[in-house]
Amino acid sequence: MDALTSLVDIFLHLDKHLGEFISAYGTTTYAILFTIIFAETGLVIAPFLPGDSLLFAAGSLAAATGVMDPAMLVALLSIAAILGDTANYSIGKVFGLKVLQKFPFIKQEHITYTERFYEKHGGKTIILARFLPIVRTFAPFVAGIGTMNYSRFILYNVAGGIAWVASFIYLGFFFGNIPVVKRNFSLVIVGIIVVSVLPGVIEFVRHKLKKTTNS
Repeated sequence: MDALTSLVDIFLHLDKHLGEFISAYGTTTYAILFTIIFAETGLVIAPFLPGDSLLFAAGSLAAATGVMDPAMLVALLSIAAILGDTANYSIGKVFGLKVLQKFPFIKQEHITYTERFYEKHGGKTIILARFLPIVRTFAPFVAGIGTMNYSRFILYNVAGGIAWVASFIYLGFFFGNIPVVKRNFSLVIVGIIVVSVLPGVIEFVRHKLKKTTNS
């Protein structure tokens, strides 16, 4: 319970926690952010890490402190996101669904939902999934299991990685320090999470309703 409380606190007060990291470690924060973004996109066991909100917070703090350069953030974290998806694709390609047996806490319904999303949107899933928590972590894994070859995958991977990182970094950079946003930063973070998750929730509900109607 304490661990869950701490995790929620980190999600809701990313500006404070990231600010503390910047104060303590300075430009080493780049490496910390790189590691987190790589892990969230590259490790199929880490879908809980705060991708969207972390990028927004990093952008807003880059504007507020001047310690971090937004262009450098976009370049480095885009590389982290691209390498992460590549690692995740490779895990799916090499190990496939055996990963589920090794890590039973990975929910089969997340894999199933991602597979349906992939069937509906095709290769574009790799780009669209960047903006959807949970699906973002499992989409490259499912692509690796499936029939998408790497040369096709890498095009979507690069486009999606750059679009995702740049959009949230610069949203934070240009809007994160507006007084009303700074005063309600926790609510903004919650809003980002809700907006990110909402399409997946709608699709899940639609699927359940369709399944109920057909049964």
